[in-house]
Order: sequence, then C-alpha cells, then structure tokens
Amino acid sequence: MEKKKLRIVDFMQLQGAVVVYSLSTVAAKLASEHDFLSFNYILFFGLDFVILAIYALIWQQIIKKFQLSIACANKATTLLWSMLWNFLIFSTGITPGKVAGVLIVVLGVVIMNMDVSDEHDGAENLEKDIKKEDEV
Repeated sequence: MEKKKLRIVDFMQLQGAVVVYSLSTVAAKLASEHDFLSFNYILFFGLDFVILAIYALIWQQIIKKFQLSIACANKATTLLWSMLWNFLIFSTGITPGKVAGVLIVVLGVVIMNMDVSDEHDGAENLEKDIKKEDEV
C-alpha cells in the first residue's frame, strides 16, 4: 500500500471546502428571510444549491487525499465558519459559550489530524505483519 504524505496545502484545501460548505448556511438563512416562493427566496435557495454542488465537486477531490474519518471530522469546523459568517453578515453576537464550544470542536479536530500519520503507519505495519504471517 502506497503511503501518501499529507501537506499543509492539503489541509488548507480541506478547510477551503469546509468554508464553501459553510456558505450554504448563509444562503439558506438569506432565503429564510423572504416570503416562500418569492423571487428573492428562489434566488437565495438556488444559490444554496449551487454552493452545495460546488462543494460536492470539491469534496470528491478532498476524499481522495484523506481518510474519510479525518475529512468528516474536519467538517465540524463548519461551526467556526458559520459563527464567523453570522457575526460578519447578520451581526449576531458571539458569546463566551459559543467561543468555548467552537474551541472544543477545533481542539478535537486538531487532535484527530495529529493522529493521521500514526494511523497510516499503523495500517502499513499491520499489513506487513499479516503478509509475514501468511508466508510462515
């Protein structure tokens, strides 16, 4: 099994995908502020679909580089980006409780990402051990 070396650029691309994904929440919030089936509602709801389609294409490329468990764990940082968009676009306050919650999530994501190289090494070593047992 060929071992892929993950670089900081790969993690930045992963976070870029998460940012795109978080923008769909902004479009959905903007759509919800208009009357159902009004022009603006359809416009923002359509924008939400376009953003999710773009995200789906980016996500397909991301999961080629990462284990699915690591990539999905990183999607949790959507909370951080959504909180930022809510503050910047909708002037929603940021409370200490929200900050604490987001910090816990980000810490968990960092811990998950620190184990990426260990998991690859462990899987590779396990595969070698199994081959050795088969040869005996």
